[in-house]
Amino acid sequence: MKTRYKLVQSVFWVTLILEAFLFGPAYALDLGLASGSYDVTVRLELPHLDTGAATKVTRLCVEAAGENLTLGLGVLSDNNPLAKCPHTKINSSDSGALGFDIVCPGTNRGQASATFDLRGDRFEGRITMKMGGKNMTMTEVQSGHRVGPCPAAAQELSK
Repeated sequence: MKTRYKLVQSVFWVTLILEAFLFGPAYALDLGLASGSYDVTVRLELPHLDTGAATKVTRLCVEAAGENLTLGLGVLSDNNPLAKCPHTKINSSDSGALGFDIVCPGTNRGQASATFDLRGDRFEGRITMKMGGKNMTMTEVQSGHRVGPCPAAAQELSK
């Protein structure tokens, strides 16, 4: 009887570990943000400047399913080299928090740290950036809300 119990217990643990390994990333992507098209207000804040913060509104297609662990979120300000750099140290929580670092390759590289609060059909984010080779830090503040499904053309491009 003890041998049968140990066998059942072993099968249980192996199944649990395999399930976490194989399906863990899919569960991790359920951060509470719906897939779809989002209008995002982007404001660039520079330290010690009270006025003149550049603001724009852009549209972003968020894919909450798949292997993109950052859901397509990242730097959205114009002419920013960090927009094309890889995301690292991606972490998320069940409470709808998403964080990651952005690090460009090479010497004098730019780097950033992003935090997002994801809430169903809206999100708030802050990306603190230090541009490479410069003693300048700025913060990109994002506020997005879902406006509908992604356009068919955007969905085809993301595949």
